[in-house]
Amino acid sequence: MTESEKQINNEPASVPVSLMSMNRQKLQFQRFTRLNRVLHILMIVSFISLALTGLTIKFSYTGWASILSHLLGGFESAGYIHRFFAVVMMSVFITHIVDITKMKKREYKTWRALIFSPGSMMFNKKDLKDFIETLKWFIGKGERPQYGRWTYWEKFDYFAVFWGIFVIGSTGVTLWFPELLTHIFPGWVINVATIIHSDEALLATGFIFTIHFFNTHLRPEKFPMDIVIFSGRTSLEEYKIDRPAEYKELLEQHKLEEFLVEPYPPIVVRAIKVFGWAALTTGFCIVVWIIYAMIFAYR
Repeated sequence: MTESEKQINNEPASVPVSLMSMNRQKLQFQRFTRLNRVLHILMIVSFISLALTGLTIKFSYTGWASILSHLLGGFESAGYIHRFFAVVMMSVFITHIVDITKMKKREYKTWRALIFSPGSMMFNKKDLKDFIETLKWFIGKGERPQYGRWTYWEKFDYFAVFWGIFVIGSTGVTLWFPELLTHIFPGWVINVATIIHSDEALLATGFIFTIHFFNTHLRPEKFPMDIVIFSGRTSLEEYKIDRPAEYKELLEQHKLEEFLVEPYPPIVVRAIKVFGWAALTTGFCIVVWIIYAMIFAYR
């Protein structure tokens, strides 16, 4: 491959020969580790289960909530299921924190180095720049931003989970053990916790099944579904378009080959899509049920 051919393909002249000789139509870029994918799947299952069981209680006076509660074994059984998956979600959160701690010790040594590293989930000046450039791109006044490892909306989603687990989790524990907590706090705390837990959970459910679903799956370039969080990998061409800044950085550092893997067999991809479509369909149904309850039956 000549220098001019490399420039046409947006490849620096320093790309290793071994990388050039690879069959790029077969190799894919691995974005997420196995632990990342397992935790996200558990998060999806637990979140949907919490949403279904919680909403049947919140909107127990609606027909759909009554039918759903009967399918779950009654409102009391729904409560048990709700608490079980609350434990699952908290376990996912704790496991993620432990994984971050291990990564800090292994790669960054200090929390400051981790938080302010280029690949961190912390917001930085580039996110503001990307946001402004994205708005210009939307109205045809600029080019598509050069997104890096994480986009600003992915970081927003990430920290929304931290906020949600803290608020919903702490109020949920208060409602789970009211007798114990009232030995420490006044009784009105239970009433406040009920309101916060219910409304914050409703807000989180609406956000996940609308904004997050749109950003992840319903954008024109991803429609109808982006399975990268389940498979952990994406085609090299798609990765180069989605994350051009990170792609360029890995090329310059001669590290791209370290992330190239063989794609999953078709049967695995089909299984992933079945799970993804089940989650998407359930989420959209929940949004419809919420809208119906809020407009036609809210008390």
